[in-house]
Amino acid sequence: MQTLTFPGSLQKGDKIAVISPAGSVNEQQLTDGLNLIEMQGYEPVLGKHVYTEFKNGYSYAGTEKERIQDLNWAFNDADIKAVWASRGGYGCQHLLGHIQLSAFRKNPKWFIGYSDNTVIQSFLFKNHFPSIHAQSIKTASFGVSAESYTQVFDILKGKFPKYKVEKNLHNKAGNVEGLLIGGNLALVYALLGTRYSFNFKDKILFIEEVGEQYYSLDRMLMSLELAGAFRQIKGLIIGGMTNMGDEKQNKNYETSFDEFAYQLISERLKKYDFPTLFGFPNGHIYENRPLIIGGNARLNVGKLNTVEF
Repeated sequence: MQTLTFPGSLQKGDKIAVISPAGSVNEQQLTDGLNLIEMQGYEPVLGKHVYTEFKNGYSYAGTEKERIQDLNWAFNDADIKAVWASRGGYGCQHLLGHIQLSAFRKNPKWFIGYSDNTVIQSFLFKNHFPSIHAQSIKTASFGVSAESYTQVFDILKGKFPKYKVEKNLHNKAGNVEGLLIGGNLALVYALLGTRYSFNFKDKILFIEEVGEQYYSLDRMLMSLELAGAFRQIKGLIIGGMTNMGDEKQNKNYETSFDEFAYQLISERLKKYDFPTLFGFPNGHIYENRPLIIGGNARLNVGKLNTVEF
């Protein structure tokens, strides 16, 4: 099994860097998240370009040079004990060829984010460091539960999560243990065939998605299948699938776990026998509970449906 180097627990007064590696944000959007950091006894330290806006076919939080400058500062500054992305969106792929881990290797720290930040988490995993797939600083447009943040702080303090998940008719029973990989499906898919792609062999894969047409969801699943991912993984966890298909035609458009998306995934994977857990509370949804990418996960699907680290 691949050996990862885990960061130490944070202490009161430690500094948490807040950076914007992808889309742009404004101050109002981060106020609540920054207050939560302070209420936990930590000091949020903003990257130089956290509120920068650079429009180039998309509203980025600065040029590629500005965004990688903030990321490398946060990763390698010895005074910073954790790094929290302000939001996702698009743009993290621009940074992959420029990430520096020279000081980070001697002083590893948690990186927290989801959505587009999946590619940075894949980069860290390939370099033998875990990360936290969890709510960004910016409050999601759907809103987010208080536990979605407090459980992140639990991990920062060294308390790893244990989850009990509701039953789902699409589940496939079994017990398995392995390193957890994955995140947003579109980004897992986007990295296929690159040197930054996750290694799927003997891993437990997690996927979640938002705002995709059903044929796009199937195309991404097919690409994973053609790449051999489903022949290599030990287990699969499916999180939020929301805002899927056509808003006017899909009566489940606003639900966290779109039923047709789940049916499509189930049908695509029916020939595989690995344990599969549907309905995990992580993704672009109200209950966005943290998962540890690179954590050793124990997946139990059957009478009990649990995920433990």
